[in-house]
Amino acid sequence: MQNPFISFSIKVILLLVVAFGFHLGVLKFLNLPLFENKIIASYIINLTLVIVVFGVLYLLKDKYTSQLGFLFLIGSFLKFAVFFIVFYPFYKEDGEITKLEFAAFFAPYVLGLILETVSLSKWLNKLS
Repeated sequence: MQNPFISFSIKVILLLVVAFGFHLGVLKFLNLPLFENKIIASYIINLTLVIVVFGVLYLLKDKYTSQLGFLFLIGSFLKFAVFFIVFYPFYKEDGEITKLEFAAFFAPYVLGLILETVSLSKWLNKLS
């Protein structure tokens, strides 16, 4: 049986690489700038955070089984904190957050969150 952390990491990397390509394809189709709004940093940082949070939860699953939900919420808080520290000041420089800026951060965030939630629920159900 393959390690759930390795399996998850491969899945999230593939998902976000495909999503990044699709995201760029949509931007190109709409004749919009491809590499603005910190899109590369957004995908890399979201990917890293999702893998780290999942990895920490995976490592703590035996010792803190009953607290994993709270730890998951702390991981989500960490992701939002990174948004407000790294991306928000850049996005608000002109006084507003555009749809392109919003999509640059939240597309990889939401995809990672969905995969993380589904994967965590699967192996948490196995622990019960």
